[in-house]
Amino acid sequence: MNVRQNWRIILLVVLIAASAVVLFVPGATLGGGSGDSGGPVANGSTGTSFDNVSAGTGVTSGDGLTNIQYGIQLEGGSRIRAPISGMMVDELTIDPANAGELEQRLARALDVPEIDVDTRIRETEGQDAVEVVNTTVTAEQFATALSAEGFSVATEDVQDRVTDETREDMVEIVERKVSASALSGVSVQGATTPTGNYFVVIESVGRDIGDLRTILEERGVVNVFAYHEAGNGTWIRTHALSQDQFASIGNVRRTGENEFGVSVTVTESGAQEFQNTMQSVGFTSRTVCQSQRFETTGCMQTELNGEVIFNASIQENLASSFASGEFANDPTFTMTVPTRENARNLELSLKTGRPLPAPLNFTSAQTTQLEPSLAERFKSNSVVVGLAAVLTVSLVVYYRYRDARVAAPMVVTALSEVFLLLGFVALVQYPLNLAHIAGFIAVIGTGVDDLVIIADEVLQQEGVTTGRVFQNRFRKAFWVIGAAAATTILAMSPLMVLSLGDLSGFAIITIFGVLIGIAVTRPAYGDILRYLILDE
Repeated sequence: MNVRQNWRIILLVVLIAASAVVLFVPGATLGGGSGDSGGPVANGSTGTSFDNVSAGTGVTSGDGLTNIQYGIQLEGGSRIRAPISGMMVDELTIDPANAGELEQRLARALDVPEIDVDTRIRETEGQDAVEVVNTTVTAEQFATALSAEGFSVATEDVQDRVTDETREDMVEIVERKVSASALSGVSVQGATTPTGNYFVVIESVGRDIGDLRTILEERGVVNVFAYHEAGNGTWIRTHALSQDQFASIGNVRRTGENEFGVSVTVTESGAQEFQNTMQSVGFTSRTVCQSQRFETTGCMQTELNGEVIFNASIQENLASSFASGEFANDPTFTMTVPTRENARNLELSLKTGRPLPAPLNFTSAQTTQLEPSLAERFKSNSVVVGLAAVLTVSLVVYYRYRDARVAAPMVVTALSEVFLLLGFVALVQYPLNLAHIAGFIAVIGTGVDDLVIIADEVLQQEGVTTGRVFQNRFRKAFWVIGAAAATTILAMSPLMVLSLGDLSGFAIITIFGVLIGIAVTRPAYGDILRYLILDE
């Protein structure tokens, strides 16, 4: 075989082999792990400084002969699709220095916990927002409270939704709760309907609705320790703060040229205890916290579920407030880091130990639960339907051409397209549901349809005696199937980008199947056909 002329066939074989590895070799996929992020030590100008922040992300997992992941329709499990409760007013101008005090005053005016009121400071002036996530507050009360603070706000300015930042927080914090829990096989994502309604979708394979509710209601355990020398050459950790002593966790804000901070406010009772502890361990002057012990004079360590997520030096202004006793009067300190990404990780880790940023409206939630026995029946029926589709297509193709040399490569090429697509979904750990199976069947149909166009264009005319004639006819057929592929992709794109549930999965599989066909399998079939009908 001429390698230069038939490189497309060789590429197809190589990709099939790679797909086989991804499908059947354990650990050959991109999913199944957790991510960590960290950064170098940097001394902040206020509060504390960054040493290391780490956080995991939720992943799905599964068992079986292959690395293919299955969704609840093929494995059994549950899904909750719930809207977020809350209201907001945007296009405001808020002084970042007074944002915390504004939250406190609004919370008092609305008679809600301070944690239920949040300000969002944006980079663009005049685009700041305030939101309330307490369901007892009405739009009229919210507008009145903001008007009392000097903002020009009417009731119709109050939007029945939360900010985009809170939406992102909801998904990420639920993911972190999932990764910290004993549950596996759980996926979390946000979904927006064409009408603009936003939902958080939590899907758990092999578990019931109660397990999902438990994930949402449970809290992580956040503690703060003082790491210090005991006086006899040994180093010990003294507990300084617990989760229930945090009054509020702020959002990421820029605190310097190359510095970002997350503010922490301690409760009134916790502030005095925290201050006494820091005085007793000697954190009344600046400390240096480095990774090597001989460079360390003391660290304030923050733990999430027993894992240290933040090691910090104590800066001079915070240490002096401990020494003078002023901290108890203004119990707020700032954890500072050199990058916004690390500050974001720290913020989410601290908030993971608290209730969700906004309540989910379970009254309006859509829930789905499927028993594993029924899902197993769906899976076996899907295999039968797939084999029936392949057999039917094979018989029709053979009846059309009455020549196994043409029909067999056509069917094998179409099946290789499905195999490559299976390898792709296994690589990225994309859970398959019934809609995806329908997409695979559609890929078989469109694939064979395109191959029939190629074969008809090349074979239904006489005189294919040279490579140039073959190439001209193949190119003409390829323009036709290329235009058909573009039409299919354009038609499916709205289904893929809009949050339309199972229809999105069908569109994704169909589009990726068409792309694999145009890029790999259709050209390879052309080389196979040329090899069969030409004596070259």
